[in-house]
Parts: sequence; C-alpha cells; structure tokens
Amino acid sequence: MSKNLNMSLLLDFYGDILSDKQREAADLFYNGDYSLSEISEITGITRQGVRDRIVKSEEIVTELEEKLGLASRFGDMGKTVAFIIDRLNQLKAEGLCVDDIIDAAKKLNKEL
Repeated sequence: MSKNLNMSLLLDFYGDILSDKQREAADLFYNGDYSLSEISEITGITRQGVRDRIVKSEEIVTELEEKLGLASRFGDMGKTVAFIIDRLNQLKAEGLCVDDIIDAAKKLNKEL
C-alpha cells in the first residue's frame, strides 16, 4: 500500500484523536492532495509549521496503529469475508443452497 493511501486510512481510523489543527493539515495534505505551500496559505501558518503538524500527526496515528492495530484488523476482516464469499460461491456452483449465507456475508462486507 502506498504511504499516502496508508496514512489516509490511518487518519480515517484515528484522525479524531488529533487536534483540530493537526487533523486539518493532515487531511488537506493526504486527502485533499494540497501542497505544503497551499496548506500554509489556507491555514495562515508557515510552510514549516504545516510540515511540523503533518509530521506530528503521522507520528500519533502511526503509534496508535502500532498499539491498537485497528486498521490492520479491519483489512484482515475484509479479506476474510471476501474469502468466505468466494468459497460459498464455489459451494453454490456445486449445487448446495447457500444463498442466504452469501447474502449475509456480502452485507457484512459492505459494512466493513
């Protein structure tokens, strides 16, 4: 997974832990694809100040993921549900009636 995509995912999970200013800078950088200079103009702080906020935000969400592992577990659950759906489809192709289980697994996968 690219660093930006991974950090965007971590911000989705842990962004509410950050201060409003940290969250804004990180969100603009990773999700809004703004440059440090553009964020500096938006927030009214120096480019270095923006970089400092983003680096601190990265440290916080990375540390939380290392300790809690929520994003990793979320990804693992999605892979497991996809595997279950695949296997159920194979069983269905062999003639077993598993439609209700497939529907339940697909619903669970959408909720992940």
